Formats: sequence, C-alpha cells, structure tokens
Amino acid sequence: MRITVTRTGGFGGIRRHATLDTTGRADAAGLHDLARQALEAGRDTPPIGVPDGFSYTLTVDGRTVYCADPRLTDAQRAVITAVLKEGA
Repeated sequence: MRITVTRTGGFGGIRRHATLDTTGRADAAGLHDLARQALEAGRDTPPIGVPDGFSYTLTVDGRTVYCADPRLTDAQRAVITAVLKEGA
C-alpha cells in the first residue's frame, strides 16, 4: 500500500509532502487499518480549516480525501504522523 500525505498551511505556510510504501514493513497491517479508517473519515472536498492550521491531502492507493486541523480523527493523525516522519 502506498500512502501519500501533503500538508499545507500553518503559520509559515510551508508545504510538506511524503509517501510511505508499506510493503515489507512489520507494522504494515496496522498502517493499513489506520489508513482505511482515515479514508472513511476524510472528505471529498477540502474542509475549511482554522487560521494558521494545517490542511492535509491523504492519498491511499489512488483514493484521495481531505482533512484539516483541529478536526483530525485519531487514525488520520496517526497516519499523517507516520508518513511525514518515515516517508520519502
């Protein structure tokens, strides 16, 4: 599974983009479950965020959803954190 996260907004307006391929990872099953939950809770259109908050685009195996702070689910936050930390 390929999980891509794009983060925009924030105080500095710096854009971050990372992709994580879960193939061969020991934690792949857990990431797949979190990614599915994150997609289910996502929106088909970008939500209105808060001033200086982050907005996110999540793409999992070709399906894209949108979410924004401060209304992230626990699954969305976990997936975003993992991809931005460990992805390339």
